[in-house]
Amino acid sequence: MSQIRIKDAAAFLGVSDDTVRRWIDSGLLASDKDSSGRSTVDGLSLAHLARTNAVLPADPSEIGRSARNRFVGLVTEITLDTVMAQVELQCGPHRVVSLMSSEAVRELGLELGSVAIAVVKATTVIIETPGGNG
Repeated sequence: MSQIRIKDAAAFLGVSDDTVRRWIDSGLLASDKDSSGRSTVDGLSLAHLARTNAVLPADPSEIGRSARNRFVGLVTEITLDTVMAQVELQCGPHRVVSLMSSEAVRELGLELGSVAIAVVKATTVIIETPGGNG
């Protein structure tokens, strides 16, 4: 099983080291020691906790769709030229960038600070791991 150091677990969840330690003390997360004697948490348990505690805004569109990857966020940047546009959303801790026509930006009424939903339906999703893992 993958063991994650306390400080890294805190960074992944966007909380303080002390919060992770409180979760360990309360039994929400189990901890262990690595070969250097530092406290760690089980990666799978941390992933389950992250999923359970994820706070995502509800999708306000109420549209049925086959795509499972939907990110509700706020428009933070729009770069527009005559034909194409780049639109950036901040969806929780994630930055999502979309390229679309300038016409689509106007038709959707996108503006800085507006709520938008990024829908991702991809046949290719690339998964990477930190260096040295394969």
